[in-house]
Amino acid sequence: MAKQTNLNIRTDADVKASAEQIFEKLGLNMSTAVNIFLRQAIRQGGLPFEVKLDIPNETTSAAIEEGKALMNDKAAKSYKSIDDLRAALGV
Repeated sequence: MAKQTNLNIRTDADVKASAEQIFEKLGLNMSTAVNIFLRQAIRQGGLPFEVKLDIPNETTSAAIEEGKALMNDKAAKSYKSIDDLRAALGV
């Protein structure tokens, strides 16, 4: 049997609780899940998933800016409910 060691990590309590709920549904405990992650990192020679910045494309960036401008425009029409919006759209 391979020599075992302890690994201590710090994480946000909500992150830990959410992860434990998922792992429990998968029939795993935290230790097994972390070991799976570590073994996959070794097998793949890096993180076992893609890591990148979440940068919106040009169209999405323009839509975000338009939304911000509308929020600050006192003359822009606003709606109190989704039903009011649907009525204005004729949906």
